[in-house]
Amino acid sequence: MSLVHLANTCSHLQNASRARLGLTSIPDTKFHLKLMLALQNSGFLSTVVRGGPLPPPSHNLLSHPSSSNPEAPIDPVTRHNVASRRLWLGLKYWNSAPVIEKMELVSKPTRRIWMDVEGLRRLVLGKKSGYVLGLTRPGECLYVSTDVGILEARECVERKIGGQLICRIR
Repeated sequence: MSLVHLANTCSHLQNASRARLGLTSIPDTKFHLKLMLALQNSGFLSTVVRGGPLPPPSHNLLSHPSSSNPEAPIDPVTRHNVASRRLWLGLKYWNSAPVIEKMELVSKPTRRIWMDVEGLRRLVLGKKSGYVLGLTRPGECLYVSTDVGILEARECVERKIGGQLICRIR
């Protein structure tokens, strides 16, 4: 997991939402895919589609992922095209304001922050835990990389799982 690439992704998503873009792309990695699917489950993104350097057709963005369209086959990933693979993300807006207002890293490449369940519980309750400020605004989320995948901090507290703090989004 490269936090340098994740820092670039966080600033790219923040800038794309401020620029009112409907669709943007980031490099396709397993870690980015897991984090973007967690963001989509939380309601920050409308779609997450794997594709190439060109945007996917609009019918692929609007259809449900389980209903595959036989007319639009997905190119298989080979060693020749793996570097050009992208994740195409649909950004959301509510009352002409971006849903992603701010997205920032919590763990830095030079200082990774790990938190146990008690520390996460303090953060979810809005209190400071170590160097990290608690969740104080409505709709603010904190994502944690755990052994079972990337989860939101509230879900980690429910499951009693700790992990590395990744990013905070509001």
